[in-house]
Amino acid sequence: MDNPFVSVIIPVLNDSERLQTCLEALENQTYPKSMYEVIVVDNGSDENIESLVNQYSQVTLYFESKRGSYAARNKGLSKAKGDIIAFTDSDCIPASDWIQKGVANLLLVPNYGLVAGRVNIFFKNSDKPTAVEIYESVAAFPQRYYAEVMRFGATANVFTFRSVIQRIGNFNEKLKSGADVEWGQRVFSSGYKLVYAEDTCVAHPARHSLKELYNKHARIIHGEYDLIKAKSSHPHIALITSSFVELLPPVITLARICSDERFRRLNGVKQKYKVICVFLFIRCARIWERIRLLLVGKPKGWR
Repeated sequence: MDNPFVSVIIPVLNDSERLQTCLEALENQTYPKSMYEVIVVDNGSDENIESLVNQYSQVTLYFESKRGSYAARNKGLSKAKGDIIAFTDSDCIPASDWIQKGVANLLLVPNYGLVAGRVNIFFKNSDKPTAVEIYESVAAFPQRYYAEVMRFGATANVFTFRSVIQRIGNFNEKLKSGADVEWGQRVFSSGYKLVYAEDTCVAHPARHSLKELYNKHARIIHGEYDLIKAKSSHPHIALITSSFVELLPPVITLARICSDERFRRLNGVKQKYKVICVFLFIRCARIWERIRLLLVGKPKGWR
């Protein structure tokens, strides 16, 4: 299996400009063109995704009416031809050797179930990053921590075998956020090895504003709540318990961020101070979202 056939799956919703950049990067891979396909799954876009996709010979477009990126990924899985499945997102820019490196790492050791690759964060304006962007450059997508401690990989950059998916099943479509966590932990609990690959890279834009960052963490909290409801007969009690945990001093999480090599490379004390301030804001936002779920439930229209 020197060059096994690879299916790259990308869900998209109204993101044609960044999707085009992603597809350009996938069109110019070092991996043999005859040995990979790119599957884009439109999850209900208002934009004309089809005309964009038709510009690329490697790409096939499918549609998924059920809202949710994991439902879209599952549609892609149902159409994929590859022995190896790769996941990325429409706002990611894979390195030119992304597929080559991902495949090589997945084939490196017997019983690998999942390879989580590095996600490099970039800014809108590299000369004037916002405090949120600086925070994202340190805290977003800690894939090594995800793979080695939490036992999953963020689907911005994941490789796996079709045989693994056939054994453990698809993503849980009921979860609008966090299904990659639940799926990765199923892979690990089934006896497969998970590995972080530093050389398998995609680039991802940093979130720019506090509002964008707040919305991201609201989705995470809501996804956790969906998972709690699926597993517990007393979801509110479980949510209250997790809320108390969130109220504890965030010593371990803050220590992990501050010990990260990305934090140590920041430009001076001022940038490090901004990271800590944004972290404390997010901590408060996560506590508030849990309280809101307890009091009023999920907002209408949340995906």
